[in-house]
Amino acid sequence: MRRSLFVLLVAASAAACASFWSGAPGPARGVRTTLDIYFIDVEGGQATLLVTPDGESFLVDAGFPGTGTFASTPAAAAQARDPQRILAAVRDAGISRIDHMMVTHYHADHAGGVPELAQLLPIAEFIDHAAPLPEAEAAVAGTRGVYDRYMATRGSAPHRDPKPGDRLPLKGVDVTVLSTLGATIRTPVGGSGAPNPACAGPGLPAQDKIENPRSLGVAVQFGAFRFLDLGDLSGPPLFALTCPADLIGRADVYLVAHHGGVDAADPALFATVKPRVAVFNNGAQKGGAAETFATLRTMSVIDVWQLHRSAAAGADNAPDARIANLDESTSAWIKLSARRDGSFTVTNGRTGTTASYPAQK
Repeated sequence: MRRSLFVLLVAASAAACASFWSGAPGPARGVRTTLDIYFIDVEGGQATLLVTPDGESFLVDAGFPGTGTFASTPAAAAQARDPQRILAAVRDAGISRIDHMMVTHYHADHAGGVPELAQLLPIAEFIDHAAPLPEAEAAVAGTRGVYDRYMATRGSAPHRDPKPGDRLPLKGVDVTVLSTLGATIRTPVGGSGAPNPACAGPGLPAQDKIENPRSLGVAVQFGAFRFLDLGDLSGPPLFALTCPADLIGRADVYLVAHHGGVDAADPALFATVKPRVAVFNNGAQKGGAAETFATLRTMSVIDVWQLHRSAAAGADNAPDARIANLDESTSAWIKLSARRDGSFTVTNGRTGTTASYPAQK
């Protein structure tokens, strides 16, 4: 009975929001010229909002539920920390709904905020994968509850369960699925398929060996600009994308897998992807591992941008100008705007300063 009531309340709230937001002002479709990407501060989870030049929205994950911890459960949407931060980015982008809601995996810091977000904004389509394995709950407590609440929210809404190599239907932007459920692409997508000389050994082990390696990961192509978001992909599936052969090729911007944690530090991937900008969606005490920084510092052409300055023992950090939040008293985003020629800008939401990256020849 309680579950049925929850579903009815979410559906009613979503319908009310759809009515409210349908008249919201925003940039007219076709007026935009850039692909805009908001890296939203959800304190070491993920919520990444992409808005195409046509005004189509694609949200990857929705952060934590409630007060923003792994132990939190959904509460009143008006007080839900991460869904409210997503709502602020949506308003800044001038859009009125989420056209595509993609959930990379079912940990609370990625999928936990979906039920409350659905009360704040209409969601037209859900993109996800099958239920977590039974052993996922023992590995990370609360995983099953996150999945059950997500499924109650999704209900009978339009739903897509893509496979590696599938393309997602965004107009003017090519979104290719690279990984899901532990499987990865087998033929090159943007890569040459040639052996990767940087590969050594079996790769780094995943910190969480159950749910993170099942992450739904994508490559986003807009003209000459390319962006990589792999969720918390780690362990053998992450290794398989670039070793023993290069299957994914270069990307201008890489949202470093698993918040820049130690299991994302393998030099072989960075040697293949060669990002011009690496973004850490880390928290003050989570992600942005010193080992990952050590790998990146061997590649001087990469600029690192962080959502948070890391306060963990032994932490390394980018310069303050490329950190959105120096402590937990602010919740600024990082905004990227990419042009078809491959040039892009990155703006620090805390300071308003912008760095420009020219098109590559």
